Amino acid sequence: MTEPTKPREPEKDAGKEMAQGILDFGSALTHTPHGAVYCLTIIGQIEGHVTASSGTKTTKYEHVLPLLAKLEESEEVDGILFLLNTVGGDVEAGLAIAELIAGMKKPTVSIVLGGSHSIGVPLAVAAKESFAVPSAAMTIHPVRMSGTVIAAPQTYHYFERLQERIVAFVAKNSRISAGSFQALMLKKDDMAADVGSVVYGEEAVRLGLIDRVGGLSDGLQSLYRQITERKEAGSAYGKGD
Repeated sequence: MTEPTKPREPEKDAGKEMAQGILDFGSALTHTPHGAVYCLTIIGQIEGHVTASSGTKTTKYEHVLPLLAKLEESEEVDGILFLLNTVGGDVEAGLAIAELIAGMKKPTVSIVLGGSHSIGVPLAVAAKESFAVPSAAMTIHPVRMSGTVIAAPQTYHYFERLQERIVAFVAKNSRISAGSFQALMLKKDDMAADVGSVVYGEEAVRLGLIDRVGGLSDGLQSLYRQITERKEAGSAYGKGD
C-alpha cells in the first residue's frame, strides 16, 4: 500500500520560487498592502547576439524580453521596479529591452544605482518614472562597434542612423531635448581619451535626463502611487461601463 502524498506547503513553495527567481533573473515578487511589486535587476553587460566572455556578469535580452511580456499580462503583478547597475553593452539588445519597458501599461519605476552607462541610459529613462541616487553615474557617448568594420559610406550612415534612434528614444522618454542629449554625447572635455560625458545623479536630474534624485524608498513610493492611481482609474471605468 502506497503512502498518501503529503500536501505541499504554499509558503515553502513560494519561498523556493522566489529564491530561484533571484538566482535565475535577479528578480523577486513581493506582496505589499499597495499591491504586488516585481523587482527586476538590469546589471553588468547587456548581452546581445554574441555570448559575453566567461566570468562577465550579464543581462541576457532573450531572458528579459519574454519575462517583460509575461509581467505585462500577469494578473499577479501590479507594478515593476527596475534596479540598474550596468556598464552598457549590445546597442540593439539594450534598445529592444528599453522599447518593451516604455511600451508597458503597468506602473514602472527605474532606479539607477552605481551606474547606467552607454545603452544603459535608454534603459534608465524607459520606465514611467526614473530615479537616480546621488552617487549614480551615467556615461553618454557615441555609438561604438567591435569587430570588423568596412570603411565605406554605408557603414558611417548606419552608425549615424543608429545614433539617431538612441537620441530620439531618450528625448521621447525623458525631459531632455534631442539637441542637448546629442551635445552631451559629443562633448570633448569630460573624458580623457574619448568624446562624451559622465553625469551624476543630481546633474542628470537637472539636465532632465532622470526625473528625480532618490533611492529605494522613493522609488517604491512612486510605484505605489502609480498602482493606486491605476486601480482607481480601473474602478471608475468599471462603474461607468
